[in-house]
Amino acid sequence: MIGTRMAEDESEYGSGEARASGGRKREAEIREEQRQARAAAKLRENLLRRKAQTRARRSGAADEADGLPAAKKDESP
Repeated sequence: MIGTRMAEDESEYGSGEARASGGRKREAEIREEQRQARAAAKLRENLLRRKAQTRARRSGAADEADGLPAAKKDESP
């Protein structure tokens, strides 16, 4: 009976290799979803930063960006 059930499982789900490659495929899908989520978060962050910069320029307030300045001043003599 046990041997028969294993044969039924293999016919139902494929061999162990097929299940393993299905697992790898699922892992790749998960990684891709995570990558897309990170990219979407970066895009939202960038959009919010650009909106804040635009509002600051309109109001005349200083830009309070957390990054490097857009242009470096020339410090040559």
